[in-house]
Amino acid sequence: MDIKSAQEQVDNWIKTHGVRYFNELTNMAQLTEEVGEVARIIARRYGEQSEKDSDKDKDLGEELADVLFVVLCLANQTGVNLEDAFNKKLDIKTKRDHDRHHNNQKLK
Repeated sequence: MDIKSAQEQVDNWIKTHGVRYFNELTNMAQLTEEVGEVARIIARRYGEQSEKDSDKDKDLGEELADVLFVVLCLANQTGVNLEDAFNKKLDIKTKRDHDRHHNNQKLK
C-alpha cells in the first residue's frame, strides 16, 4: 500500500465508522499520547527500564500503527499530500545527509 492509498483508507474509515475527524488540536494530543505509548514499550523492552507484567503483552506494531493512523488523519484534515511530502523530504535528506553520515566516525 502506498501512502496516498493509506490516506484514502483512513478518510473512508472516518466517513464510514467515525462521525468526523477530531479537530487538529485533539488529534495532535492523540498523536502525543500514541507516541508516548510507543516510547513506553521501547524504553522498557529495549532500554534500561524493567518491563512490567502489564506491558509484556503490548504490541509495538499496533502502537506504531496507531501513530501512523493519527498522522494520516492530520495530513487529511490539513490538506497535506503525505506521499509527496515524504518523497520531497527523502530527497532533501538524501542530498543533505549522504556524506555527513558516511563521514560520521561515531557510526563506524
